Amino acid sequence: MPRGDGTGPSGQGPGTGRGMGVGRGTGRGRMGGNRPGAGPSGNCLCPSCGTKIPHQVGVPCYNLSCPKCGAKMVRE
Repeated sequence: MPRGDGTGPSGQGPGTGRGMGVGRGTGRGRMGGNRPGAGPSGNCLCPSCGTKIPHQVGVPCYNLSCPKCGAKMVRE
């Protein structure tokens, strides 16, 4: 915008930078979801029998065994 009147090369004006597109900000955010490191709350789930136990802070669910059937737990 060399003349200062708002005209300039197409595609370089206001509203064309990063973060202005459709679909931005639709993620679960930091530490959300069911992947490792998903935060302090939630449950561990047995994929075999469906048993749920509360998640323990600092202990990944995949390191726990199901108290009923012995299968490895996953994060719910």
